[in-house]
Amino acid sequence: MTDAQSTGTGLSPDYRLSHLRALEAESIHIFREVVAELERPVLLFSGGKDSIVMLRLAEKAFYPARIPFPVLHVDTGLNFPPVLAFRDKRVDQLGVQLIVGSVQDAINAGTVQEEPNGSRNRIQTPVLLETVEKHRFAALFGGARRDEEKARAKERVYSFRDEFGQWDPKNQRPELWSLYNGRIHLGESIRVFPLSNWTELDIWQYIGDEGIELPDLYFARERDVFERDGMLYEVNAFTSPKNGEPVQRLMTRYRTVGDANLTAAVRSDADTVEKIIEEVAATRLTERGATRGDDKVSEAAMEDRKREGYF
Repeated sequence: MTDAQSTGTGLSPDYRLSHLRALEAESIHIFREVVAELERPVLLFSGGKDSIVMLRLAEKAFYPARIPFPVLHVDTGLNFPPVLAFRDKRVDQLGVQLIVGSVQDAINAGTVQEEPNGSRNRIQTPVLLETVEKHRFAALFGGARRDEEKARAKERVYSFRDEFGQWDPKNQRPELWSLYNGRIHLGESIRVFPLSNWTELDIWQYIGDEGIELPDLYFARERDVFERDGMLYEVNAFTSPKNGEPVQRLMTRYRTVGDANLTAAVRSDADTVEKIIEEVAATRLTERGATRGDDKVSEAAMEDRKREGYF
């Protein structure tokens, strides 16, 4: 049955939306509000599951017209190759413009300096801000969810950034009754999070309902991995084991996709969307907390980056 299910009397259909369709409607409303209010929006797209769902929602929001804004990927140079291939494929399917900001180009030019720990998370920020300024984007759609991390939990749907791209968590606008104030001054911008009220489980249930294609990294298969700091890293072009880190061949999958050198896999037999939904429903640790080595720099690593202008 559809969301407008019969009540059983045959006289009064029930037009109440299911939980997922209510979330979808909210996200579509946010996309349309931003396009109506603000000039030059752009969608931040990484090829991960959240940005893939966000792109699907944007497609629905403006169908049958094309998505009326480009997509932007800040490429760290350490991305999983299947994710980049999927990104290019999806962009071609939708016929949208892809803009790439390259962290590696910034390193080569000497405008940013790589950190000793191998993370390029912090140095993504200057590249992002430079790209935003170059294209004069006023609104950036991001795929962050409040359930992922405590800094994101306190951030509003419309997240205002000053002329330096910085976020002040103590200076946020109220969003009563889902009314969004998009007024900004010259040089300011807004980060907009249509998936704020979604959870990881909601994302996977929506992927299942919509039949959304994903990179195969999200599905369990045998991989050569080694353990470091309590997490399982796959042997790849960016990460190799040190002495005392034996390689094992295990059934693993990725819950989140970041840089290949600092994103860990989890042990799993979930090789279908249905199995992943069952797995996610039983877990009590967020995907970032479980698998992102770049978030373990400090307790406030994410909030510090956001204050500096991060997504």
